[in-house]
Amino acid sequence: MSNRLNEVPLLPSERVDDLLTHNLHIIQSDEVFSFSMDAVLLARFASIPPRGRILDLCTGNGVIPLLLTTRTAAVIDGIEIQPRLADMARRSVVMNALQEKITIHEGDLRMLHLTAGYGVYDAITVNPPYMPLNGSDLKLNTHQAMARHEIGCTLEEVIQACVRLVRTGGKVSMVHRPQRLADIISLMRQYKLEPKSIRFVHPRAHLEANMVLIEAARDGKPEVRIQPPLIVYNEDNEYCPEILDIYYGSKEVKP
Repeated sequence: MSNRLNEVPLLPSERVDDLLTHNLHIIQSDEVFSFSMDAVLLARFASIPPRGRILDLCTGNGVIPLLLTTRTAAVIDGIEIQPRLADMARRSVVMNALQEKITIHEGDLRMLHLTAGYGVYDAITVNPPYMPLNGSDLKLNTHQAMARHEIGCTLEEVIQACVRLVRTGGKVSMVHRPQRLADIISLMRQYKLEPKSIRFVHPRAHLEANMVLIEAARDGKPEVRIQPPLIVYNEDNEYCPEILDIYYGSKEVKP
């Protein structure tokens, strides 16, 4: 990829942010839900094949597919139910000249298998809405509410979609809240996704985890490994070295 970005149209509220690695940039807006650290951590945690087909569910403005291009030569699909976010993701793909590697689909992940087929992906990533529906979702705008709350899909529906779309032996990687871990493991096993790797993310070493990264294998054998905790900030309120490595890409190899 060259250092020059392609010009794409921007809406008045939109801006272009630097993803801090491989000269990748992304279109964002305060009017919709912007990506956060959880998406970046998932893009680095997931086991990604060097080639093949990868799917990112709930892709939002496309940050995870963009970051995955630094790790693989696979073709990457992203699906997003919100038209505004899907459009932003498509324009970010064009801006970064990655049309040959990334395709963004606007649609409902619960229906994707009807057009894509069953078991067609080697790996799936997903950063789903974290919170079940409650009264607080009514206080947010539509974009924020759908990103945070299970309006467009529930956790169970996300896991069902993963099972339909990933091949036997393929990996499904998810970032979520630790409070939902029991639900995640229970539902994964119910639908024949066997958890293989779990890593907790702590804002500081003395604080409880506020994120969990979990990876499962389709039809895998029971065996789960708990990875060392990932600590975000040190005692000086600075990013720990591993977080800096993740953000700045020192461990990446461009395919």
